[in-house]
Order: sequence, then structure tokens, then C-alpha cells
Amino acid sequence: MTTPAAAPTTADPFATAASALTRDVPLVPAVSALLFIDVQNFSVRREGGEFAGHTPEEIEAKYGAFFRQLEASTIPTMQRLQAAFRRAGIEVMYTTIESLTLDGRDRSLDYKVTGFNVPRGSWDGKVIDEIAPGEDEIVLPKSSSSVFVSTHIDYILRNLGVKQLVLAGLLTDQCVESAVRDACDLGYLVTLVTDACATITPERQENSLRTIKGYCRQITTDALIAEIGQG
Repeated sequence: MTTPAAAPTTADPFATAASALTRDVPLVPAVSALLFIDVQNFSVRREGGEFAGHTPEEIEAKYGAFFRQLEASTIPTMQRLQAAFRRAGIEVMYTTIESLTLDGRDRSLDYKVTGFNVPRGSWDGKVIDEIAPGEDEIVLPKSSSSVFVSTHIDYILRNLGVKQLVLAGLLTDQCVESAVRDACDLGYLVTLVTDACATITPERQENSLRTIKGYCRQITTDALIAEIGQG
């Protein structure tokens, strides 16, 4: 009598990698996605709505260094990250501050108090041209700091089979931090791309990265591109 051959099994690479209960899990492309947060005209362009009411001189004095960093470093880094993830066949997604209405009546109380309203369909609400979404890439308008509060991104990510979420965008110490914490609480392993995020000052950037280090794996763009085999 012969013993029946064992049925072939296929190991789950994510489960194997995550079995040690650590955040330092290399990306498994099949269960990963990249999300760009608030990289839009409203908050990236000097003429964007976030800076309305300021004179050019005031903008330069308060935000000039921030804009120069975006233009010289952060946005080109985001472009490299986006291109590498597309080559690897990993889902690339976007969220932007944008109301579902023209008058912004649907936005959060916090946004109303702050005075933020990006009307539906406006130029302010568009992802910047440098990392414009592809024809079939997902863009989610949000009306709160956290994308997980005012969109159905959790539902979408689960439908896509995503377990590892890579985050990049603006501002590190505001909407990016909010997404990091909420994603962790919802059961995703979060990777934050440190040089593909930015906030108004280097001091704020450093403080934010220290504060959320316990919630996410932090990695540079070059290291992450090499990790997914696109270096």
C-alpha cells in the first residue's frame, strides 16, 4: 500500500515575513500599495488655496524654504518612488483635500474652523502634474485630516488584498501622521518613506518622524526602491 502524496502547499510570503511580530517586514508586492497624501495644488503651489490671503513677501518669509525643498528634493523623490512602484506592478493611490460639495458643507468641523474648503472639482483639489495619477489609478477626495475618517479607503484596500501600506506626502506632522496611526489601528503594516514626506520646517519634520517611529517602519526612497527590486 502506497502513501498518498501530500497536497502541494503555497506559502503566504506576507504571513511568513510577519510571523515574528515586527514592523520591519520587507514589502511583499502582491499585498502592498503606495498612497500619496495631499500632494495637490492647494498645498504645493505658492498660488494654492492654503496660502490665500498672504502676500508674496509673506509667503516667501514663512514658506519659502518649504517650497524650495519640495521643488528641489521632495517632489523629484516622489516621482522616482511612483515610477518604481508602477514598474513593480504595485498599486499606486492618491488622496487629496477636496470637499464633496462646492460650498464645503460636508467637510469636517476642524476644516471649517481652520477655514479650509477645496471645492469639488477645483484646481486646488488636483494632484500636482509632476505625479499625476494614471488613467486607472485611484484618487480619493477627503474632507478630514485622516483619509481613513472621510473616505472608504479601508474598504478599498481590503478589496485589493492590501496588508502593507506605504505612505508619502504632506504634511508629515498632520495628515500623514493621522493616516499612519489609523492604518496601524486598522491592522495594516505601515511603511513611511521619510524623504518622500515633508512639512513646513526641518524641525517639525524631525519631531514628527521621532513621534511616529513606534507606529511604522521608516525607510528612504532609495532603500525601498531596492527592496522591491527596482533599484
